[in-house]
Amino acid sequence: MGIEGTKFHLEISKAVDSDEGNYTVTLSNSSGSTSCSALVRIIIKEWRKVEWKQERMLNSLKTFQICNEVKELRFLLCGPVGTGKSSTINTIRSIFEGRQFINCLAAAGSKKTHTLCYEQFEFANEEGSFPFVFNDIMGAETYSGVLSEDIISALKGHMKEGYPFNSETPLFESSPYYNKNPTLSDQMHCLVFVMPADKISTQDEKFNQKMKSVIKAASSMAMPQVIFMTRVDLACPLTQENLQNVYKSKKIKDNMQKCSYELGVPVNRIFPVLNYHDQIHMNEDINCLMLDALTQIVYFAHDYVLKKSSHQQSTCK
Repeated sequence: MGIEGTKFHLEISKAVDSDEGNYTVTLSNSSGSTSCSALVRIIIKEWRKVEWKQERMLNSLKTFQICNEVKELRFLLCGPVGTGKSSTINTIRSIFEGRQFINCLAAAGSKKTHTLCYEQFEFANEEGSFPFVFNDIMGAETYSGVLSEDIISALKGHMKEGYPFNSETPLFESSPYYNKNPTLSDQMHCLVFVMPADKISTQDEKFNQKMKSVIKAASSMAMPQVIFMTRVDLACPLTQENLQNVYKSKKIKDNMQKCSYELGVPVNRIFPVLNYHDQIHMNEDINCLMLDALTQIVYFAHDYVLKKSSHQQSTCK
């Protein structure tokens, strides 16, 4: 503690998470005593930049020119029950529509999945459609929920829209929902895990192993894998107060590193996001964080399609 005139300052060297909290200083002398309290937050140097103006990113996605090999880029969302897969779709749709939009029944925070069938969601605005599609599946659980075999079938393009998920039995080849000869257009082009920032440490090892089997399958296809880390407001009070602090938050960075360690996805493929859940009006900070992540994965998926189609052409020669 130091003194400058009538002001006192408290400095915490080598601060750690446990140093956050309320601090009270009490001064006493023969005339009496006085106290002053302050809330201390741990802030680190901003380590990843985000453009907090949405217009340029929106225009970039609106004018994105997809290659001729596929009509649209396909993304598969998967993750635990209640982490915000469906809310992610609703948030992206809201951003493009410019208003709150609920097209996909969401169970964010719930222990029960609302996604019972394999669904596909396209995006459009008054100017036309965007060249990418998100597919939503049943939430994953340690001993129930979507089977890892079904996630892998969806990645490979074997699963048709409308397939009713069964936690006991995976999609089989004789099913009318099985696509025997998927093309590059049927396959997924990027795997997007949706994980809760406030519950990274609560996922058990068996669940992580279940997800790692999916990652292994995606890796064998050379498919890009990313993580959308949702609920950042619940994970960090600093971020809850101001979303622009997301990359100044030690808690968020630590949770990203934990998530990377648990699932084996590099930190530069992990994107903290906040979905619309209790807001009734559009928020540019929420939009920008999601648009920043979306822009990155669109390029990842496009690069994958170009590489995959080039490989197929060279194989045919």
